[in-house]
Amino acid sequence: MSSRVVLITGASSGLGRVCAEHLAALGHRVYGTSRGASFPGPDAPDAGPSLIPMDVRDDASVRAAVDFVLARHGRLDVLVNNAGVGLAGSVEDTTPDEARDLFETNLFGAHRVCRAVLPTLREQRAGLIVNISSLGGLVTIPFQGFYSASKFALESMSEALRMEARPFGVRVTLLEPGDFKTNFTANRAFAAQAGDGSVYEERCRRAVAVMEHDEQGGADPMALARLVAALLEKRTPRPRYPLGMFFQKLLVGLKRFLPAGLVEKSIMAYYKL
Repeated sequence: MSSRVVLITGASSGLGRVCAEHLAALGHRVYGTSRGASFPGPDAPDAGPSLIPMDVRDDASVRAAVDFVLARHGRLDVLVNNAGVGLAGSVEDTTPDEARDLFETNLFGAHRVCRAVLPTLREQRAGLIVNISSLGGLVTIPFQGFYSASKFALESMSEALRMEARPFGVRVTLLEPGDFKTNFTANRAFAAQAGDGSVYEERCRRAVAVMEHDEQGGADPMALARLVAALLEKRTPRPRYPLGMFFQKLLVGLKRFLPAGLVEKSIMAYYKL
């Protein structure tokens, strides 16, 4: 196994941090990003992942982080677009500004980083882009409509990029995690109008309680980290890799064959709606 230069967005905690630590332990040179980080000095040790500053919502910040990695190594082999945020609330209770802010990270943030690294990957005629989507981008989650919408959009963008970049030797794939035990639960935001006075409040709280229970009883993030490590060695990764709880993966598969009304009733029953 040869050592790769890897950039992972959103690596200060959760799936990104576990992935960064695992790849570094395997001998890869890993740079994780966080809005609160600082660029390391020239004497900083190379052992373990390095955390560098990046705000995926800001073009200049993305460019500075990518340029830092390229200045140090002259190449970049792998991008893992992991940065993402959650937002709970009904579609009606979510304002356009709140939805726009979510998309700015979950979709346009991934797009910014892809655009920043693609010229290097194309020139190298080699590289891997792993976009972290969600099973919620395949099966819509009630009261997380805009989160699901952002992941639906990431799925479509990634499929297009996969076809567009293939002639340049750039591989693109999607990871679609279900529920993993991370700090995503604690960091979930709620739409400002989703609280007291909303006609949806009680049902929203019930659905989110199911989500939180599943997340805190979810899979070990190391499963995703090991999959990313395996993808580094694949010449032709599949378009997508679902992983997570059995019921969630099963529902994704059944959605292709069951009547839409039955799928909808199953989702509503699962989330106690």
